[in-house]
Amino acid sequence: MDVRLTGDETALWHAAARVLDANWTGRATVPSPGLYPHQWGWDSVFVALGLALHRPDRAERELLSLFDGQWSDGFVPHIVFNDDLPRGAYFPGPELWCSGADPRAPRGVRTSGVTSPPLHALAALRLHGRAADAERGRAFLARLYPALAAQHRYLETVRDLDGSGLIAICHPWESGQDNSPAWDRPLGDLRPPSPAYAPGRPRRGPATGEDHDRYAWLAGLLRDARYAPGFLRDEHPFAVLDPLVNAAYLASAHALAEIAAIVGADPLPHRERAERVHAALLDRLWDAAAGCFRAHDLRGGRPLPVVTVATFGPLLDPDLPGDVLRRLADLLLSARFAGAAGYPVPACDVQAPAFDRGAYWRGPTWVNTNWLVWYGACVQGLPVVADLLRGATLRLVRQSGFREFFDPFDGTGRGGHDHSWSAALVLDLLGERPG
Repeated sequence: MDVRLTGDETALWHAAARVLDANWTGRATVPSPGLYPHQWGWDSVFVALGLALHRPDRAERELLSLFDGQWSDGFVPHIVFNDDLPRGAYFPGPELWCSGADPRAPRGVRTSGVTSPPLHALAALRLHGRAADAERGRAFLARLYPALAAQHRYLETVRDLDGSGLIAICHPWESGQDNSPAWDRPLGDLRPPSPAYAPGRPRRGPATGEDHDRYAWLAGLLRDARYAPGFLRDEHPFAVLDPLVNAAYLASAHALAEIAAIVGADPLPHRERAERVHAALLDRLWDAAAGCFRAHDLRGGRPLPVVTVATFGPLLDPDLPGDVLRRLADLLLSARFAGAAGYPVPACDVQAPAFDRGAYWRGPTWVNTNWLVWYGACVQGLPVVADLLRGATLRLVRQSGFREFFDPFDGTGRGGHDHSWSAALVLDLLGERPG
């Protein structure tokens, strides 16, 4: 695809491309040098979108490398570990997950035991749409389609814990919004044992989003139960229906139907799955009184109170009812989100007590969620909203570089430097014209 750039967009393009080149390992792209040294599934989806315009061969390899870590039951892990790195290069490393002990895990590849938002099919279809060589693009989809279909079968059969059609996350890390205040209440209900290094510490207290003892304990429960579907359904203490995760599932189901048609497979099962998720999103997660989508705690049997950027995930649903769309757009532009932030979209309702402008996933603006809301606005035919988000995102990186996340009020960069998804999604946004 020939992308025409003007003014400082050319410099921005080359700067983003340099970040992706520097973070390429020969097999995949690390999210950030030093800080995140392995391959993360959530990151690779976004990286592939940018590489489609810069290095389409590497975009394909990015996704194929991730699916090298797919388990035999279709499960796609959120981390594929690089065994060339020394032990202790990152915590939690492969020693926590012990994937090699599970017969479903791939041989010779160590992975985590939790997954990530299933946006993979949407990314694969977008790569095909960007392909200069249509036949090569179709061949890539034909190669990846069985793995994508297996991923969706796993989610439908193992992660639909309540039979609603929605999929549950069984660890906050599966949301892609690790320390979101949305998880404070279900995390606070957990009763992990006191840490060995602090035996006098209370067994239970309020969660802050930074309680890594709880995160590690949940991961250990999954590992010790051998990631068994029955344990996830009946016993695991953390199970939440998240609107962004399920919107990604829905969008990828639609994409998988299109991929199936391209490669000569049956698209009907994927269309039926998308219709079921669409209905369940509105039935289970839409709060008509508040005009927002809320996460739902399956173990506590209740909607979760904190409204986060995940409420806008269902903008990815092309069949969203008009009244729901209007109320979501009003909320997005209100003083609770974009209307209060010079650099939208903050990760949490700025009027919520849990909002923290500098804390990981508890307030800052992220390029990847901005991209998701931008893409959703494009799906819904909201060009003014889409242009606002595109411009705000490009302004962030022009001011502060390709940082991991940003202060929503003054645009200060925070977290890791030279973050791959920030660079990749800038390339994708530069490849789209405003309006």
